[in-house]
Order: sequence, then C-alpha cells, then structure tokens
Amino acid sequence: MTQPPTRGTLYTVSAPSGAGKTSLVKALIDNTSNICVSVSHTTRKMRPGERDGVNYHFVSEAEFLSMVEAQSFLEHAQVFTNFYGTSRHWVEDQLVDGTDVILEIDWQGAAQVREQIPDTVSIFILPPSRHALRDRLTGRGQDDESTIERRMAEAKSESSHYAEANYLVINDQFDSALADLRAIVRCQRLTLAKQQSRHHDLLRDLLS
Repeated sequence: MTQPPTRGTLYTVSAPSGAGKTSLVKALIDNTSNICVSVSHTTRKMRPGERDGVNYHFVSEAEFLSMVEAQSFLEHAQVFTNFYGTSRHWVEDQLVDGTDVILEIDWQGAAQVREQIPDTVSIFILPPSRHALRDRLTGRGQDDESTIERRMAEAKSESSHYAEANYLVINDQFDSALADLRAIVRCQRLTLAKQQSRHHDLLRDLLS
C-alpha cells in the first residue's frame, strides 16, 4: 500500500517594499525542491510581458466577487481600484499533494491566512537599515522623490508588524538571507510530526 505524501507546509512571506522579498522568494524556489509560490487572482489589467496563470490569474470583477461570495479565497483585499485574492482550493490541493506553498503577502493578508490555517509558518523580511532601504528604492529608478518618501513612510508602518511572524530574516547580504530562508524550510521539514509521517514504515520497523 502506497503511503500518502506528507502534507506540505504553508508559508507567508511579508516585507516592506524594497526589502528584497520577491527576489529572495524567487531564488528560494529556484534552489529548493518541492516548493512553489501561489499565483493570486486579480481584477487588474494584464501588463506587457505578463502571462495569465503565471504572474496572476486575471479575472473580471464579477468573477472575483462571485469567488468571494463562494468563500473561494483564503484572503483577499482591494488595493485602490483592483482586487487581489489567494485561492483556497488551489493552496489546499498543493498542500495535500505534499508541496510546500509560499504566499507573498502583506501583513494583513498573512493575519487573515493564519486565522484560517493556524499552522501557517509566517516569515518577515526586513532591510538592514533605513538608509539601505532608501538606497534600494532610489536605485530602482522608477519613482520620484515624493513617491520614495511615501514608500519610506509605508515601510515604517509595515515593518512594525514584524513581531507577528514566526521568523525574522534581515536581508543585508542576499546570499546570507537566502540561506536563512532555506534553513527555515529545512527546519520545518524536520519537525517530529513531518518526520513521523514521512518515515512511518521505518519507525514501525525499528520499534517492532
């Protein structure tokens, strides 16, 4: 009889803009087996170079609100005039299949997810200093000074929620922060409950 896969772990990764969250998560996915990032649903228009089902699941507002009514989202939010949400069913399917899932999400969304799935592992990423954060935001070359000031103010507010997470990663040196993320995933895969499930036959044989 084939043993069912060990249930995957759900992670939320939150960070202020400019902390390097997206780059770190991408590198983690590229360097770690059996883990994926959830693709959110959104009502915003597709941008050049984006692909449906890869960057987002692009849906109409009517479709999105219908999914909200059907309680199809683990979490959802309105950002300006657009809606964003995480599919409950897709996440659950991945976890049941034994795949770890990462939600790149703000602190409010992470709180919503923890309410529904209490064993979610939450990670918060912070920059090494305000000066470094400003340099990163400026280095993008995408925003004017007033926008950078607004993002800095938002970052201060967002960063104040770091204590709600299970793990805190400081992204000073990229490779070191990536190693920290990989260590968290590795640690979670070695918990007693996971190992008991994964090595059920071995443990039964050793103790028989």
